[in-house]
Amino acid sequence: MTDVAEKTNLLGMPKAKLEAFFDSLGEKRFRATQVLQWIHQRGADDFDQMTNMSKALREKLKAVAEIRGPDVVLDETSKDGTRKWVMRMDNGNSVETVLIPDGERGTLCVSSQIGCSLDCTFCSTGKRGFNRNLTAAEIIGQVWVARKAFMPFEPGPDRPITNVVMMGMGEPLLNFDNVVDAMNLMMEDLAYGISKRRVTLSTSGVVPAMDRLAEVTDVSLAISLHAPNDELRNKLVPLNKKYPIAELLAATRRYFDRLPEKRKATIEYTVIEGMNDQPEHARELAVLLKDLPCKINLIPFNPFPESDFRRPSMNATRRFQDVLNKAGYVATIRTTRGDDIDAACGQLVGRVEDRTKRSQRYIQVQQVAT
Repeated sequence: MTDVAEKTNLLGMPKAKLEAFFDSLGEKRFRATQVLQWIHQRGADDFDQMTNMSKALREKLKAVAEIRGPDVVLDETSKDGTRKWVMRMDNGNSVETVLIPDGERGTLCVSSQIGCSLDCTFCSTGKRGFNRNLTAAEIIGQVWVARKAFMPFEPGPDRPITNVVMMGMGEPLLNFDNVVDAMNLMMEDLAYGISKRRVTLSTSGVVPAMDRLAEVTDVSLAISLHAPNDELRNKLVPLNKKYPIAELLAATRRYFDRLPEKRKATIEYTVIEGMNDQPEHARELAVLLKDLPCKINLIPFNPFPESDFRRPSMNATRRFQDVLNKAGYVATIRTTRGDDIDAACGQLVGRVEDRTKRSQRYIQVQQVAT
């Protein structure tokens, strides 16, 4: 094992863990506050930059700790301003992170796993198989890298990243502890200070973890539903066979019932031509969600090479939206952004050394089909 591997990476430590770290060194706990600000508000990756700490302490930290984010292997900007980073992680795999600017709003889509184990049929990430969970440092490191791309790295009202959505590669609730640590850093005033309403975790419905999540945080929650009944959702989201829609919606209601203020779930519905895009599907969805305070985000399917699904026409998507709006829901159509650089929703792939052999199976199926 190398010296680098033996050092503690402070990048992914929320305040409580950083205070415990300084306790373990026999140092004052307030050092955690200083280090948090240096790392996350000033972009420091070298202890020598931390000039409000003694040289002796800086040398002590250099001997046992490090501040190390992912390596950027690609930084690409779409013609619509969407920016995508491909970031290489420790074992050589990579993930993709996307920043979507929209006026004064900048939404960063962050990955939680290398690949994904869920294999949703409309998602490119799932076709790449699964390698491992990202560490907390690798998750918050995506925010850190994106923020560092907009120097000077100083706190202020004109922040390029105003919202973070855990909607990149992977199912966040299957990497629970690391995702929670990273989200705590996103919301930490000494780090990025993003409002809990602007940090959103999106899940396909890992029901036990949803209940656990409600015990430790109050971030916004989005549900990847994509179908109005179990028969159809079983085809699109295989996890539904384990946690069917009724259990998923009950867990969603429990999550929001525990919040101190009234908030709504976001229901994500990828609209796929000939699969789930008919007016009867919209009417069924309206009935299904009648007891759940929510807003509905319609996402026209974004094609990728391994899929035979097709994007619906805009007229079909608008008809679907109209049914929901007339039923009293706020239903919006997500504007496709960054598709010219494969950064749109459902198109993220990264580089995954697939431990599940799923990607090879898809290649074999394609070869047989052709």
